[in-house]
Amino acid sequence: MLSTRFTELVGCDVPLQQAPMGLLAPPGLALAVARAGGVGTVSAPIGAEPRALAAQLDAWVDGSAGALAVNFITEHVDPAAVAVAGARVRMVDFFWNTPHAKLVDAAHEGGALVNWQVGSLPDAVLAAEAGADVVTVQGREAGGHVRGDTPLLPLLAAVVRAVDVPVLAAGGIAESRALAAVLAAGAAGARIGTRFLATSESGTHPEYVLALLAAGPESTEITDGFADCPMCATLPRARVLRSAITAVAAVDGEAVGTVSTGDGDQPLPPRAGMPPHKDVHGQIHAMALYAGSGVEHVTAVRPAADVVRELAEGAEALLRAW
Repeated sequence: MLSTRFTELVGCDVPLQQAPMGLLAPPGLALAVARAGGVGTVSAPIGAEPRALAAQLDAWVDGSAGALAVNFITEHVDPAAVAVAGARVRMVDFFWNTPHAKLVDAAHEGGALVNWQVGSLPDAVLAAEAGADVVTVQGREAGGHVRGDTPLLPLLAAVVRAVDVPVLAAGGIAESRALAAVLAAGAAGARIGTRFLATSESGTHPEYVLALLAAGPESTEITDGFADCPMCATLPRARVLRSAITAVAAVDGEAVGTVSTGDGDQPLPPRAGMPPHKDVHGQIHAMALYAGSGVEHVTAVRPAADVVRELAEGAEALLRAW
């Protein structure tokens, strides 16, 4: 198997973390990835309250499943909620906020490792100085919200030289050749999102999945066209399918669809930052269809375990050949 500093630290078999993707990555997907040897990740609600988060995690966390992670985003993070997550999963994960030692300490207090995703060399150094056990570098090739503007490989090289902790690579990695390339370039693993949208366990809307499967090379673009979201308030930059940018520009009206909630169906305005999960209805093709630059390699819906195995075995074979 592919043993790296990351697998040895976390205790997983495959140097791969499934990226947090909100409702597109439900607990079933995270558990499937963890059972296959990777790190499965779920997203904590923004501004999560400790007691409610504890109840949510207790309902699905399986201690025998393997390595699991909980992701927190934005600056609205309660250290008490972080400690709750840290007591229940192997790794606590942060993104879209400035690295801060108090959050790292809260996760460590709960017993978890900390992974901080960044988009620049200065933030990577800050994360390591704050005590993060792992740093993930996100290149501009990444799907969804993009923190920085540097291509992945140059950023990876700079960060690997600058910090002593294991570094994961994120952005455009959707097939084994790309995984092998970042491992060969010094990464201790990869953080992969888009490829897991087209899995049996994902929460992605079926029409969104079909759009991903139909996408070819050069079919994504970074845009501010879907800027109605909490993360967009500070930096409205996200990589989506170009087809979605064209489609939303043609929408005439105050809503592009609805989302089913406990309070009934709520309207979704055009340019909303919510990607369409299975409880969203309407003009799916004109919503935030987040996708990384490697989307052309997403060609079939497969069980998550098969994706993990194919990525790992393919990368291992390539590295041996190289």
